Amino acid sequence: MAERVIITMACTVCKNRNYYFDKGKKQEGKLELNKFCKNCGKRTLHKETK
Repeated sequence: MAERVIITMACTVCKNRNYYFDKGKKQEGKLELNKFCKNCGKRTLHKETK
């Protein structure tokens, strides 16, 4: 079985950690997605954090 890691997505504007995803260990690079932030009240860029 492929190993999966749970990652946390944080808003780049308010730094609030809103979303959790899993991704494969072998994937390279940080994940960046435009997601809705409840704290900001709008769609903002969310980046992968530790």
